[in-house]
Amino acid sequence: MKNKTTLSWILLIVLAVIWGSSFILMKRGMVALDGEPLYSDVQVGALRMAIAGLVMLPFGLRILRKVTSIRIFIALLIVGFCGNFFPAFLFTFSETKLSSGFAGMLNSFTPFFTILIGFVVFRQRILPRQGIGLAVAFVGICLLVGAHLSGSTGSWIHVAAIILATLFYGTSLNTIKQVLPDFKSWEITALSFTFVSVPAILICWLSGAFDVMSTHPSAMEGLGFIAILSVMGTCLALVLFNRIIAMKSAVFASSVTYLIPIFAVIFGVWLNKETVQWQQVLGMLVIVGGVALANSARK
Repeated sequence: MKNKTTLSWILLIVLAVIWGSSFILMKRGMVALDGEPLYSDVQVGALRMAIAGLVMLPFGLRILRKVTSIRIFIALLIVGFCGNFFPAFLFTFSETKLSSGFAGMLNSFTPFFTILIGFVVFRQRILPRQGIGLAVAFVGICLLVGAHLSGSTGSWIHVAAIILATLFYGTSLNTIKQVLPDFKSWEITALSFTFVSVPAILICWLSGAFDVMSTHPSAMEGLGFIAILSVMGTCLALVLFNRIIAMKSAVFASSVTYLIPIFAVIFGVWLNKETVQWQQVLGMLVIVGGVALANSARK
């Protein structure tokens, strides 16, 4: 049990690093290194899902026989669209106006929707220490968001887009834990992306992403960043994510979103020259403390 807990934490930190870098990769897909516009937010979202879908398609087709009921099919559709497809477009839309670090901060709403949906829909119990820990982490989120919001150029629509994406994430998390416990993590990832690959490719075509590839001089540069985002930040990350859910719980897995802002800010400062305030550092420390307290409730 101790080794399992240690491994869960290691995977959680690795996942936070991978997903923390995804926000700057989205930016690099939309804007070239020389500052010239590249792919649109819709094109980046569609390419991300299409590449991930094509990578996982052979595995998904091979195990398609495991979809033995309408209930499982619907659950995989929910995971594919709510856990991947819709958030991919919502995040790229938000990052047309918000910084990558701030987008990572807003992603921390996910655990709250995970708990809320688990309680309302699946009648899951909220442990007292877990609630206190999440409340402490929420204070850290407020410090992070408050320190950055004054300098943000994005409207509330862009902020709301990320909040909606985290609602979708919470829905997907609970669906995996409650309906798909007998599936391996890579099977969930492969099947869910198999189902979204066709609409993703269709949107790539309709949005003109293939035209940009053939005409823009920096198209391959942006496509390279999107490919890294798709393979590492989507396929590999979701295998790790679903594995954590299977080993611990949906709430524990969703707590990665409390650690993501730390790495999102680090990558933003390092690669995009974003500034960091002392309130943000304080918020990060409070978040880590709240996460530790929340997850110690299931010790």
